[in-house]
Amino acid sequence: MNTLSWKAAWAIARRDLHRQFRGLRLLLVCLFLGVGALAAIGSLTSAIRGELDAQGQVILGGDFEVEVYQRPLTEEENAFLSEYGELSQGLRMQAMASTDDNTAPVELKAVQDNWPLYGALTLMDGRSVGAPQAGKAWVAEGVADRLGLEPGDTFTLGTTQLAVAGIILEEPDRLSEGFSLGQTVIVPLDVPGKAGLTLPGAMYETKTRLRFDGNYDPEELEETVEEAFPEAGLDIRTRDRASPGAERFVSRMGEFLTLVGLAALVIAGIGIGGGVASYLEARRASIATLKILGATSRDIARIYALQIGAAAVIGSVAGLVAGVAVTPLLASALGSLLPVNNALVIDPAALARAAAFGLLVALVFAAPPILRAREFPAMALMRSRVAPLAQGWQVAALPVGLGLAGIAALALLGSPTPLLSAAFMGGAVVMLGLLTGLGRLIGWAAKKWPRPSNPIVRAALSNLHRPGSATGSLVTALGFGLAAFVLLAGVQTSLNGNIERSVPAIAPDYFVLDLPVARVGEFTAMVEDAAPGSQIVATPTLRGQVIAYGPEDDLTIVSEMEELPDGAWGLRGERGLTYSSAVPQGNIVTEGDWWPQLYDGEPLVSVDEELADAAGLELGDIITVSVLGVERTARIASFRRLDWESMGFNYVFVFSPNALADAPHNVAATVAFPEGTQPGTLLRDLVRTFPSSSVIEVGPILTEARTILDQVALAILAAASVAVLAGIAVLLGAIAAARAARIYDTVILRVLGASRGQLLGLQFAEFGLLAALLAGVSLALGTGLAWLVITQVFEFDWLPDWPRILAVLGAGLVLVLVFAFAASLPVLRAKPAQTLRQL
Repeated sequence: MNTLSWKAAWAIARRDLHRQFRGLRLLLVCLFLGVGALAAIGSLTSAIRGELDAQGQVILGGDFEVEVYQRPLTEEENAFLSEYGELSQGLRMQAMASTDDNTAPVELKAVQDNWPLYGALTLMDGRSVGAPQAGKAWVAEGVADRLGLEPGDTFTLGTTQLAVAGIILEEPDRLSEGFSLGQTVIVPLDVPGKAGLTLPGAMYETKTRLRFDGNYDPEELEETVEEAFPEAGLDIRTRDRASPGAERFVSRMGEFLTLVGLAALVIAGIGIGGGVASYLEARRASIATLKILGATSRDIARIYALQIGAAAVIGSVAGLVAGVAVTPLLASALGSLLPVNNALVIDPAALARAAAFGLLVALVFAAPPILRAREFPAMALMRSRVAPLAQGWQVAALPVGLGLAGIAALALLGSPTPLLSAAFMGGAVVMLGLLTGLGRLIGWAAKKWPRPSNPIVRAALSNLHRPGSATGSLVTALGFGLAAFVLLAGVQTSLNGNIERSVPAIAPDYFVLDLPVARVGEFTAMVEDAAPGSQIVATPTLRGQVIAYGPEDDLTIVSEMEELPDGAWGLRGERGLTYSSAVPQGNIVTEGDWWPQLYDGEPLVSVDEELADAAGLELGDIITVSVLGVERTARIASFRRLDWESMGFNYVFVFSPNALADAPHNVAATVAFPEGTQPGTLLRDLVRTFPSSSVIEVGPILTEARTILDQVALAILAAASVAVLAGIAVLLGAIAAARAARIYDTVILRVLGASRGQLLGLQFAEFGLLAALLAGVSLALGTGLAWLVITQVFEFDWLPDWPRILAVLGAGLVLVLVFAFAASLPVLRAKPAQTLRQL
């Protein structure tokens, strides 16, 4: 028997498609959502990574950067680096800028005359400039607004007066500077020293940037510098890692959003399978007629594969167009956080990957119903209403297997964390298997369950196991759809929980940095006079680097370690140190003993228990730190649990006073006013009395932090909503497919005298039984996936709001019943005589 040519098959297929894809709209919607989400995600992350790579030198401000705390580089270190190109020295610290009437915390950025080595500073008046001239400063718009400054006005910084030379519009290396407790003021390199801000013990950081004069490899130079100065406490960044925080954020967000897109596609795939099955069921008579007229099974497969393939291509292309179109909107929302162009971004690789995902998912879920339709003889198709066709999976094993292999290859090859992607795909397969098995179990249980006396409930229970029942597909669709609601609620509420815990509502009113040790009493008296009853906590602050640790006779040298133990971040580079006679507020000693008051024996140290566990530290071990180039050794006396949720001072290393008190240092303090107290002019008085100190108002900082975190949470909510929309589409498709399958049953019941109310009750009872049975399963699946996203992708704590999650699940159940009711209306309106003639 001759097989139809592709041209002839297309001519037949096209006649059905001209009706605005009637019957295939669910497939179009599902692919549109899934492919569009992946296209937008891929294009956005690709654009951001491209900007980070292309602007690495500008973002860093050089090809190579060396950071060190509380000192400039030595002559030897400068001479070593200058062999590779031009150096530009810089200094960063917190400071206070003031006028006669106002004060503002600022991030002070002192730069050398040749700053920036790459890029240019753009001012509000349109000028592109470099370092300010002597006695001048560039100030951020926020600083100018708070202090009421205009170009030409003067303000005080420490003990020095400066003139505003311009208002900053765009800072070339802003992204590499990270989070700050104030907006930027850029001054000449010698200003901090002249203003008395860099006295011994002051907390500041020097940044020396290098512009290569040859073709040097930054990674190789980093290794060379570390070998030449192993114990200098140098932190190094290169143009390829200009902003590690931004790169990590983009990687994590891109990974999560890609998983969201894949989840949407998996959920959409179920809808595609149901939609295609429903579409082919509606054309059962046409397929049988074609076979009677001589069409072969291959002809049938070609005709309907062309129809569904055309719809899949159109849905995918529409999704690609939508994904590209929405990328500028997403870029605009992230423009203040990340370097990304708001123009249209077309990344062929990302778009091809999104389209391939969509078409492969369509293949996996559409192939089984197409191949089943081609295998059955015409008479079986004609009688399928009363003698349902067997639904074996073996016939579709090859295309489904190839599609799954293609999806796995795309997901793993394009993922920065293949293991997580593999775990996600494995979890999706397990979920499908569980829901499929659950559908069969429900059908079996419904068959074995005693027959209820209520006829409506009895009929609903029979519908769950009768021949041709759609229980299996409904369980899969409802399970995934409800799990998507729970997943979204779990992720969103847990993110909110982390935000609330990390940015507490109760916090100190002021943070004070670089307060001279000898003037703590004067500071306390000023605060008490202005706001009696204030809580003041003063803590010595130093910077130091761990250079060795472990048993006294077998010390581990940190500079000789190829890789730090996982979680031992406290051993990396310089970090804050302090000393105390008493256990710090909010800390709990979990092992060992605290030293007594006025202790004067062997220097001791207390270590954070998590760091101790990660580094393998034991009580009695030795820790050697370098403070301002001087080595100091202490013995571990105790381990502590820190209160990271507070906004107080938390140090992983707390020494006995005799270990560090003689080192040059200052004090940091927190001030909490009694509720309802107005400090009046205290802030301005403190700045004038302590010009070298920084007094930071916590309220505006918390507001800014909350705003940023809320924006991130909103972006995640918007992205995850794609999966929920796909879940809703799947629910609609599953209910529509079930509706088509039960029109025959409804008509027979109408002929036998069933009222519309009874038929409606039957629909509610059947879907209500399924929804109730699936509620617990969906809760477990959704919260499990949410836990994986929160703890493994974002590395946050799992802090769900269970009442809200249960409320969302309840809303999902109500939505299912509403959809069931809406889908039942056409069934109830069907006229028995007309319907029976069409069967």
